[in-house]
Amino acid sequence: MFPALETELKQETLPDPYEDFMYHHLQYYGYFKAQRGSLPNSASHQHVWKNNPRYLVSGSFGEREDVIPDPLQKEKLLYSLMIGSPLKSRQLLHDEFGEVQPCLREPRDLFAFFSSSGPLQAPRWPIECEVIKESLCHIEWVPPQPEYFYQPTGNEKLPEIVGEEKGTVVYQLDSVPTEGSYFTSARVGGKRGIIRELAVTLQGPEDNTLLFESRFESGNLQKAVRVDTYEYELTLRTDLYTNKHTQWFYFRVQNTRKDVTYRFTIVNLLKPKSLYTVGMKPLMYSQLDANTHNIGWRREGKEIRYFKNNTEDGQQPFYCLTWTIQFPHDQDTCFFAHFYPYTYTDLQCYLLSVANNPVQSQFCKLRTLCRSLAGNTVYLLTITNPSRTPQEAAAKKAVVLSARVHPGESNGSWIMKGFLDFILSNSPDAQLLRDIFIFKVVPMLNPDGVIVGNYRCSLAGRDLNRHYKTVLKESFPCIWYTRNMIKRLLEEREVLLYCDFHGHSRKNNIFVYGCNSNDHKYWLHERVFPLMLSKNAPDKFSFQSCNFKVQKCKEGTGRVVMWRMGILNSYTMESTFGGSTLGNKRDTHFTTEDLKSLGYHVCDTLLDFCDPDRTKFIQCLAELKELLQQEIHKKFNELGQDMDLEGSWSDISLSDIESSTSGSDSSLSDGLPVHLLNIAHEVNQKKKMYKKKKKKPLQTRKQRNEQYQKNNLMRELKLTEDILERAGFASTLQKQPTFFRNSENANSSTMRNEKPRLNELHGRDKGSSLDPSKMTSLILTKNKERMQTEKPGFTVSCSPKRSTNPSQEPVPDMKPSWSRNTYPATKRGCTAMTVYPSLHIYTYP
Repeated sequence: MFPALETELKQETLPDPYEDFMYHHLQYYGYFKAQRGSLPNSASHQHVWKNNPRYLVSGSFGEREDVIPDPLQKEKLLYSLMIGSPLKSRQLLHDEFGEVQPCLREPRDLFAFFSSSGPLQAPRWPIECEVIKESLCHIEWVPPQPEYFYQPTGNEKLPEIVGEEKGTVVYQLDSVPTEGSYFTSARVGGKRGIIRELAVTLQGPEDNTLLFESRFESGNLQKAVRVDTYEYELTLRTDLYTNKHTQWFYFRVQNTRKDVTYRFTIVNLLKPKSLYTVGMKPLMYSQLDANTHNIGWRREGKEIRYFKNNTEDGQQPFYCLTWTIQFPHDQDTCFFAHFYPYTYTDLQCYLLSVANNPVQSQFCKLRTLCRSLAGNTVYLLTITNPSRTPQEAAAKKAVVLSARVHPGESNGSWIMKGFLDFILSNSPDAQLLRDIFIFKVVPMLNPDGVIVGNYRCSLAGRDLNRHYKTVLKESFPCIWYTRNMIKRLLEEREVLLYCDFHGHSRKNNIFVYGCNSNDHKYWLHERVFPLMLSKNAPDKFSFQSCNFKVQKCKEGTGRVVMWRMGILNSYTMESTFGGSTLGNKRDTHFTTEDLKSLGYHVCDTLLDFCDPDRTKFIQCLAELKELLQQEIHKKFNELGQDMDLEGSWSDISLSDIESSTSGSDSSLSDGLPVHLLNIAHEVNQKKKMYKKKKKKPLQTRKQRNEQYQKNNLMRELKLTEDILERAGFASTLQKQPTFFRNSENANSSTMRNEKPRLNELHGRDKGSSLDPSKMTSLILTKNKERMQTEKPGFTVSCSPKRSTNPSQEPVPDMKPSWSRNTYPATKRGCTAMTVYPSLHIYTYP
């Protein structure tokens, strides 16, 4: 009945090319380890994978199990598929009973996306990185009491740095890519092969050596050296493919002993200044406390010192952080971190809950902005309530928020989480914000750096927040696509505010860096939003710490690039790794709840900033002028100058008043890596060639309106000339004055001012009391006077002035000037016209 099918079933020795490809593909990535002869056909294979969770990626990497179906069942299933359905497809759908449905699956998205029934996307790591298979999960917890800064006693011990020559290496990462190497490829699970045990092997139950580990998501520790029974020297891993940026740390210790004082010393920090010198404590997490008492991350540590490492090796100077601690339990698993970790998997779990929420998913659309260098998804959220009419949708302004361009600044993710929690809630204020704004949110700009535990860079080995002007889309995809998204958004609507969330390692409190406006119309307006935010969060946000100076070294940052693209309120929001020195939170560390509350205050301040009642806005502007006046007087007093600023103080450059925002090597750009220099040069050359060959861009509505008005004006002018020609004035008018021929850039308001005058001419043609003979004599008299004072044949360009002869009609002041140049002999088939030198045409009311 089906000879083609029978022939196919008989030829079992000939492998299906598709099945053969899938067999090698899946084995290559380690998703399954079946024998070749046991591979099911594609349709049944999809059914098994869809309904059997054993074949899905669980946690971060998943379990791999053998798939050995019955070959006879395989043949029967293939035969039933071909008989039961006329569609010969490998994408047939199955219902809940396993029956084949004769329809195709929907086309897949360009990039894979998690769904409510599927697993999270496993993070992709560079192939040089070893990754343990354990999934880590920490609970969120807010300490019941404020966690105060450490108060130095002056008796803190300064440990001697001895190194591995006098100590024992108990943990060390091998083959860490540093400067000179560059990223090549990535895969789920990182490095292929067996994951080695890097920690030392315990000699028995009495062995009290700590077991270190950092080969997990966002972890960072390269080496641990035991220099005494309970004392360890730690070396942090630099950002991958660089030789610097050691600040972020996050590692695990096991085999702890209770009521024993341990000392940890990090020996290769790079910043000369740190919040650890003014009371900041490291964070510790106890697994037993979390399981038994529901206690999460907490500030711990005594005898905290931050000092310069005196061991000179001819390289850049290093700084050390040392602290002592007592673990709460025996045989506990504990973690230490620079700040509250927030990983790529944490973000995916949060976004999955939003996607599965039937209410939130109605006004929050989750999309893929792009893929990172390693192939991890960069997510874009669009949050707004559906509009009732197209006009209402077009009237909405946009707000753009982003975080984690610097992967070690996890503070930004906690502020972003607080913002998303509020804006996605059913609060009346949140609903109002969704009604009047479109929010574009990129919650994690640098997922690769977050995954591998970098502090500042992406896998390109460069700080992304210095390359927002890049042309290398393939090397810096996250920021290239972000900038491009904002550029398209600006073409559609006004972007009221751009804010990028960061962390700061040298100053307490929360503050912003902005950009001084050069437009006197909006003078000091960029400072209103931060001042309002300081009033809404007085115990967290410090307006005095804000800075609005645009430095040359910051030209590649997000805030400056977006400001130059036309966003007046463009900010970098810096939140401290430490805590607050303000109000009732003075001298206490920030918790995750504090940072999330700031996300709410951003929303609250947006409502104040856009309140139709401008009272708050005007009050803030007045306060800003007074503050600035005081600052100017202070500057002059410091310089020993006494100057009367009345009436002129607002003209002083604000950039001259403010100090620099830099103060560390992290502000400086390293330029492009060597292997990207030639690529960047080629891209720039191609871009220049493209601009030369580029066709005329499509006009905006405003440009089209101006063009339409100009064409209308030309038609009316031609009509006027025809009227005058019939009245006998053909020799005094030309077909097309140069001003109109070259008026692409003319102001549309000027055209509108000219239009009534032409209409008046029309009116006078029909029933005017002005005598045509008088107009003729007036024009000829004027021209004769000019011919006597000017050389023959010399073209004069001047603005018409009012006539000094009271008997003549006044000449309008606003008449634009132009020169009478020689026109081409023919234009669009017109006959050649005689051109008279120095012949000026005046338009009279």
